[in-house]
Amino acid sequence: MNPTVRNVVIVGGGTSGWISAALLMKILGKAVSVTLVESDDIGTIGVGEATIPPILSLNKALALDERDFMRRSKATIKLGIQFENWGHPDNVYMHAFGTIGKDFPFCPFQHFWFRARETGGGGDLWDYSLNLQAARRGTFGFVQQQQDVPALAYAYHFDAGLYAQYLRGESERMGAKRIEGTICRVNLHPESGHVTSVDLADGRSIAGDLFIDCSGFRGLLIQEALNTGYEDWSHWLPCDRAVAVPSECDERTAPYTRSIAHGAGWQWKIPLQHRNGNGMVYCSQEWSDDEAAERLLANLGTKQLAEPRVLRFKTGRRLRQWHGNVVSIGLASGFLEPLESTSIHLIQSGVVRLIKHFPFRGIKPAEVDEYNRQSRLEFEQVRDFIICHYHLNRRDEDFWKQCRRMPIPDSLARKLQLFSATGKIYREQEELFSEVAWLQVLVGQGMVPADYHPLAGVLPEASLQELLANVRTVVQKPLPHLVPHDDFLRQHCAV
Repeated sequence: MNPTVRNVVIVGGGTSGWISAALLMKILGKAVSVTLVESDDIGTIGVGEATIPPILSLNKALALDERDFMRRSKATIKLGIQFENWGHPDNVYMHAFGTIGKDFPFCPFQHFWFRARETGGGGDLWDYSLNLQAARRGTFGFVQQQQDVPALAYAYHFDAGLYAQYLRGESERMGAKRIEGTICRVNLHPESGHVTSVDLADGRSIAGDLFIDCSGFRGLLIQEALNTGYEDWSHWLPCDRAVAVPSECDERTAPYTRSIAHGAGWQWKIPLQHRNGNGMVYCSQEWSDDEAAERLLANLGTKQLAEPRVLRFKTGRRLRQWHGNVVSIGLASGFLEPLESTSIHLIQSGVVRLIKHFPFRGIKPAEVDEYNRQSRLEFEQVRDFIICHYHLNRRDEDFWKQCRRMPIPDSLARKLQLFSATGKIYREQEELFSEVAWLQVLVGQGMVPADYHPLAGVLPEASLQELLANVRTVVQKPLPHLVPHDDFLRQHCAV
């Protein structure tokens, strides 16, 4: 019989380590002990400052007070991501959170809009998005769904380093133990090949039943000790570096992330309460580090607050994100560029998945295989969504032309072919991105379907225009009750 699993050792701190510790203590704290080993001498990446709406579920599960969390992490509200210059220069659209239009049985809203668009009516797709309307006005407020009025969906921008510190405090309060030290050796069982303990430079040895590798790109346990292997996706996502730098706040705090395409990559701009987070993701075969930094600094818009920092990465995933008695979380498990702000969510989902498959009565191959199957599928689905942005570009630079011509995964090709022919989008299983998310990227970057659902053709033209006008009116109903984003932050985050 397999030994029971009670002692969990987390290798590495940062956002991934402390999210792991906090969730394990909150959900399983009475059944397991949690020890986190980290070194103050080893820095964390810490640039993942934008999130997506499932972060609210994480904070709720941890029973975090929103006001306290936002104060402590310098958080702002995020209503979506504005993409600039991705279709072609001067092209701007938003992947706004929440819904677009109104749900109808058997026939999604976009088909009515596609039909109206054929005759020059219907307006802009985002006329039917409450999130987009609020974002354009720079406003926010809590809007719950009621009758036909949609909810205002949101996430956060926050300082990832401050968030990790906050969760460290919560984790230690719940009983997690932190050990400061540098790991110099990983010990493996001679028969099973499982990790038995890690040795620290000062002579201490930390034993455990289950190890969570949060050591970042290095993959101290999952790769260096267990030699798990890595699936390289750089042939689909050729950007392999990023340069990051903070800058002063803008005069007004936008309630959305900006993603701005450049000649060989793209720039992010993330507004926090105390600064802006900025970065340039780029292909090193096209630009040197100095060239990328120069372009980023020329497009900050506000005064830089530190020297640029270069990060090197290879897009892809571990072949087995759970191997033996090691579960890799965060950058140790794989990397997808932060185009759709999925980094922190993939940490969250990886830990939640582990809790659902936690091996209290011993590690069973069938459970490990299922964890890895779900992890692989999630990574691939997010990968396809990111590739879609590159593939649908209409820019003229050689880098972007190659992205447009490159072969794409069959899973993405099927989705694009179906939409192109019929206007239909299907969410597969528990896919992270909804039909509405895909719709906005496809339409935003210029993809026009050849057909629409026949049910959208049943309404007389006058009734169709009346329907769309009514939906626009309902969507805009909450707008007068929202306040400027900065006013909301002052009120909500006041001590």
